[in-house]
Amino acid sequence: MITSSTDLTPAGTVRLHLEVLEAERATAHLAGLESNAEYMDDLHSEITGYRIAYTGLAVTEIATLRGELSGRLQG
Repeated sequence: MITSSTDLTPAGTVRLHLEVLEAERATAHLAGLESNAEYMDDLHSEITGYRIAYTGLAVTEIATLRGELSGRLQG
């Protein structure tokens, strides 16, 4: 069982923060803040950045694990 963010991989930590940002966006929608363009643009930009970071970290972690399990590819 994961008890804290220190138990997560780097990708897991970024994913957790991304989930918080997605919840913030949903809350902003429910609170009627969609008309606040500056806030919504900033939130959208932060979500996009975290999605990009998460993808890169997840791919790296998968490739690292694959390498540890199977060794280096030949050819």
